[in-house]
Amino acid sequence: MDKRFFLALVLTGAVVLLTPVLFPRPTRPTPMVPADSMAAAASPTAGALSASAPSGAPSAAPMAGVPSSLAPAAPEAAAPAPTTVTLTNTLASYTYSSQGAAFVSATLPKYTRLGATTGTVALEAPAEPLLRYRLIAGGDTVRFDQLAFTPSSVAPAMTNAVTFTAPVGQGGEITVAYALADTNYLAEVRITARGIPSPAFLLTDLPTGFLSQERDSTDDHRHLAYASRAPIGGAERIDFRKPDPGERILRQGPLTWAVAKSKYFLVGMIAVDTTASPLAELQVTGAPRVNREATRAMATVVSPLGPDGVRFELYAGPQEWERLVAMGREFEHTNPYGGWISGLVQPFATIVMRVLLWMKRTLRIEYGWILVIFGVAIRLAMWPLNSKMMRSSIQMQRIAPLVQAAQEKHKGDPEKQRTAVMKVYQEAGISPFAPLAGCLPMLLPMPILFALFFVFQNTIEFRGVPFLWLPDISVKDPYYIVPLAMGLSMYALSWIGMRNTPPNPQTKMMSYIMPIMMTVFLFNFASGLNLYYAVQNLAALPQQWLIANERGKTPVASAPVQGGGAKRTS
Repeated sequence: MDKRFFLALVLTGAVVLLTPVLFPRPTRPTPMVPADSMAAAASPTAGALSASAPSGAPSAAPMAGVPSSLAPAAPEAAAPAPTTVTLTNTLASYTYSSQGAAFVSATLPKYTRLGATTGTVALEAPAEPLLRYRLIAGGDTVRFDQLAFTPSSVAPAMTNAVTFTAPVGQGGEITVAYALADTNYLAEVRITARGIPSPAFLLTDLPTGFLSQERDSTDDHRHLAYASRAPIGGAERIDFRKPDPGERILRQGPLTWAVAKSKYFLVGMIAVDTTASPLAELQVTGAPRVNREATRAMATVVSPLGPDGVRFELYAGPQEWERLVAMGREFEHTNPYGGWISGLVQPFATIVMRVLLWMKRTLRIEYGWILVIFGVAIRLAMWPLNSKMMRSSIQMQRIAPLVQAAQEKHKGDPEKQRTAVMKVYQEAGISPFAPLAGCLPMLLPMPILFALFFVFQNTIEFRGVPFLWLPDISVKDPYYIVPLAMGLSMYALSWIGMRNTPPNPQTKMMSYIMPIMMTVFLFNFASGLNLYYAVQNLAALPQQWLIANERGKTPVASAPVQGGGAKRTS
């Protein structure tokens, strides 16, 4: 390879990065879709079901298209004003509305808003409740927000529960009961219906979006997604931007859980009994976009409604890794790391999270210092392997003239050439796989670096954590000091590594290109990730310096004298 190859590599990267900026793709016009028809639900099994879309703003209009058998027995002339009920435990306050017996919002006093507004984090969907319900029975759809629900008096604080009841049909009744846990972001939900035709299905509409609570709302919107887990197939994430407007993605169940998530928070349903999960399928439909940004989408969970109703757990809270793990059912995978390489990244991300949280509990210091210590510890743990591989590289450099001479001598006979080269390796006591092994020290830190990249994307433990001049290690450095320090330390590592090595134009060019590429790549990434990588580079400098000095003291074997044996310096 010569310098033209690396020049082509740089130009190719420039074309890939600059083309979308210089020639932006025109926005495809999207038809205006009414809120009530944006995500019509398909059949959960054989295609016989057809459900209307999630409702937008609550409506007080009379039910349209509802058969008389399901209409309220005695509809009132004017709908009463909705009543809200708030249940509170040690961690959160959940608010419910009598209009549709809907779950409206969750307030999390432990977390503060980091955006333009201040105060406590409140999980809310734009202009609508977080969780809404509809019922399909006898081929017709009943929207819960068009029924006259009445809340029970809130049970004593010991139980912290409320039940909403609404008449339907001739003597029928629908009940929605919520019971908030004492020490978790969790509520048990039970929905029952009697006096309705069979078969019946409950449609639960997940949040269509979240009001951002973050400094960087654009980045928060990029993380908007639905996620679900099936016993066969594991966890799967569907970003809001994945389906085109009007396009539907179907995830067959039964599902262990289904959630809607932002960067750090989530709201979703969890099956209590995973062997007989009521979550039959998840339907996700793309919504119209604003300036090519997908801030909304539609998702509906379909559940068969039997005589005993539907029972599930409602989680509305932070993505605290240890809490999600403790809940079981692989709920920590609500944020599956790595996308298509999750099989490689997820195990390392799990290890990294366990180590970082253990260090936090043990050392009781800021996460910034934990990242510094973690970066140094990784380099110290790899010191013996790095030394072995670097010394192997020195030996390869020492016998390089002998290898080249053997190749030149038998360049017309590949078989003799291989035999001669293997003999050189054997006499020098070096494995022929040493060139490949020499790359291992560079590859070993990469899984941890990839894991940290994804960990910093959604780990709420780093959210809003300051360090030195950094206001938040989970977002980019506002002064770009850390990424520049990372790039300079990477160049220093390459420059020291080239000391006492034969001149090589390609290696010299790469010593400039790689630091520049990595700096540009990580420029707007989380400052904590740049901090870890910079510390890694700085911690490797002493070892690189020692090896470079050792390389300068190692004699290089001379090429064999023509007509004689191989002559080596001692």
